[in-house]
Amino acid sequence: MREKILLFVVATLLPFVQPAQAQQQKKIPRIGWIDIDGSGPRRGFLTGLRERGYVEGQSVIIEYRSAQGRYERLSEIANELVRLKVDAIVTTNNATTNAARKATTTIPIVFITYGDPVGDGMIASLARPAGNMTGLSFLAVELSGKRLELLRDAFPKISRVAVLLDPDAPVHRRQFVEMKNLAKTLGVELLVLGPRGPKPDFKKEFQAAIAQRANALITLPDPVRLNRKAIVDLAAKSRLPVMYPEGSFTEAGGLMFYGLVTSDLYLRAASLVDKILRGSKPSDLPVEQPTKFELVINLKAAKQLGLTIPPNVLARADKVIK
Repeated sequence: MREKILLFVVATLLPFVQPAQAQQQKKIPRIGWIDIDGSGPRRGFLTGLRERGYVEGQSVIIEYRSAQGRYERLSEIANELVRLKVDAIVTTNNATTNAARKATTTIPIVFITYGDPVGDGMIASLARPAGNMTGLSFLAVELSGKRLELLRDAFPKISRVAVLLDPDAPVHRRQFVEMKNLAKTLGVELLVLGPRGPKPDFKKEFQAAIAQRANALITLPDPVRLNRKAIVDLAAKSRLPVMYPEGSFTEAGGLMFYGLVTSDLYLRAASLVDKILRGSKPSDLPVEQPTKFELVINLKAAKQLGLTIPPNVLARADKVIK
């Protein structure tokens, strides 16, 4: 009798036990994350994941890896994530994306803030990226011309603008061409400052700008990213108005920034990762472009430089730091 009762209990509970065991054994997705120095708005990405039902450490695991400012470590980091067999890799700029691309052609890669992925040959097109990559572009070439235009609007008397760029970066060369075409219309001459290497001598570049009688300066994204304080300090000492490529520069005391709202791209990247974890192929997910932009002006920096920002330019600012 006992055996019959036991068999009855087991048969009754079995349908409930099996789903529970299956749920426990369900694989938790693992995301690889590569950044240069940990300065990106990671919180936006995590917010996007939470909005889609993911809880870090419970329903998703994120393997964070930072190069700590050392570009030469990116290849090692990317290969480590491949060995961990993560389900997707999130990259945070051009360099990290290139490293991931070299490390794998099968694991999905979602890039954030890539300058010009089509121009660099990273993807076939924005609509159909092909391969194992998709993500968000930040219109690097198009924004470069707008930055020059805003700098000229703020300081109508400028005639020579130095451009701090990486001469080895194809996207920077395309940005310079875009600015040069516009400069002719504005009646502005452009000067090239081309620091090379992981630790360029920015003091020397600013001295060159002054020697060539530049009366303003524009920085392009990648080469100055890890040297915010040095660049801002040198700009103040040189008394040059500078248009910066990231909002973090104005937060560090820089004069002006125009560009995309980076946190929005990090938030939207979570949606692409979610689609991939649910079975979508990166090649079927169009590369998205920024929709939110902002102009930030630091009036405190302007005062220290002895500069006055015209009221019509101030009125266009999304944020004014006083």
